[in-house]
Amino acid sequence: MKAISVLGTSSNAGKSWVSTALCAWLRRQGVKVAPFKAQNMANNAFATWDGGEIGTAQAVQAEACGLQPQVEMNPILLKPNGPDGSQIVRLGKAGETIAARNYYQSIEASWEIVRQTLDGWRDRCEALVMEGAGSPVELNLMQRDIVNLRPIEYVGGKWILTANIEFGGVFAQTIGTWQLLPKQMQARGLGFLVNRFRGDLSLFDEAGEAFEKRLALPYLGVMPFDGSLRIDDEDSLNAVSERPKSGSPYIAWIKYPRVSNSHDIGPWKEDEGIDAVWTDEKDDLSDARAIVLPGSKNTLEDLRWLKATGLFAAIRERAAKGLPVVGICGGFQMLGEALLDPVWGEEESGLGLLMLRTVFQTEKRVERRIARFANEEWETYEIHTGMTIPSRDSVDTEPLIKTKPLAGGSFEPEGIRCGSVWGSYQHGLFDSPAMRERLVAELAGVEAGICQRNWRERRLGVYDAMADALERHIDLRPIQRYLGL
Repeated sequence: MKAISVLGTSSNAGKSWVSTALCAWLRRQGVKVAPFKAQNMANNAFATWDGGEIGTAQAVQAEACGLQPQVEMNPILLKPNGPDGSQIVRLGKAGETIAARNYYQSIEASWEIVRQTLDGWRDRCEALVMEGAGSPVELNLMQRDIVNLRPIEYVGGKWILTANIEFGGVFAQTIGTWQLLPKQMQARGLGFLVNRFRGDLSLFDEAGEAFEKRLALPYLGVMPFDGSLRIDDEDSLNAVSERPKSGSPYIAWIKYPRVSNSHDIGPWKEDEGIDAVWTDEKDDLSDARAIVLPGSKNTLEDLRWLKATGLFAAIRERAAKGLPVVGICGGFQMLGEALLDPVWGEEESGLGLLMLRTVFQTEKRVERRIARFANEEWETYEIHTGMTIPSRDSVDTEPLIKTKPLAGGSFEPEGIRCGSVWGSYQHGLFDSPAMRERLVAELAGVEAGICQRNWRERRLGVYDAMADALERHIDLRPIQRYLGL
């Protein structure tokens, strides 16, 4: 097995994007390729076929490789859970919540899991694309970093470096990172690229010569920014609050502090005539045509945040006037009358828009499913703790959709619809064009052009286009030589 790590000069340098494009390109070359990230910190997670959870970026990369997502692609997942620390997910199974300082005191135990997982890949693929995290040269963290340099050294791999020119200072980013790398790790470098360039590429023509004078690392080229080549992002921090366009109808997606699985908004970005925007301002709800409450890593804390910010009252007020409100996963739980955590003795009143109550449990439900609405079927998944049950009878409710396990079985009712209020545990609910059309049909005065392509089919096309862009703009010969292509 050969291994190529995609390192970055910083967070959001484009490591996930470049790794995905490289996976898609290698697959086209006939290489048996798989993705890997030793340790991920993200609240955007994906359910594997066997009931585990991994970071979304590795699930995306698996799809680009033509593989089913597996827990071995992301052996350690840290899910931030607020100021108390992060929940540790080891080989797909959720464990304890631990403070960062305490976690790093036992980092060798995590490395042992990573090491064994890397050993397991040696005979299973020809090339392992390993995504790094943050910067590989954070001097205060390098001795306990198990994501960037240590895996490369362990498998005897090579690396490429990506820098985001949008941050400014791309020469300092790149040259500084190179100079801070240990000498033995510098020798493993295949080259570096500049990412997310906007505007006239010819303005960067002289950059290669400037780099060559100061950097003993091959310059591979510059990737232009292309907004049509988006992938599901691993980081909910990228759910950036937006100002609605003046006069344009929009759906307000609530960005609470611990929002998770924010990529559920993705399919709406392909449609015309209706915008989907993240917001944490109650004033943005006054002109919204619908409100979506997405998933949350800490539902009770985010529910309290809704109350403290005035969004709670604003949502109830708009719902009382008939505005459609949709809750997904943690957002679904918030729509009910009460949420109870018997372990910690906590209870919080919900929005009261659905006659439901949720009781949190220690066991997490992680499952991939097939959803059905009208004549359309598509894949969804669940990642949540808590059981949601009716708090009292209501004759005005009906199931929202039907679902069945991905592994087989019969369809059964899922979610709930009560007037203009929807609730569901299914991430990927809006991957279906029919479901987006269904919601738009309830929006007064909105005529939207819903993209009819299945979201998964659209993603597969994007991976091919990403591989094309990589081949067009980046010198891939060092990678080809290393892999013997």
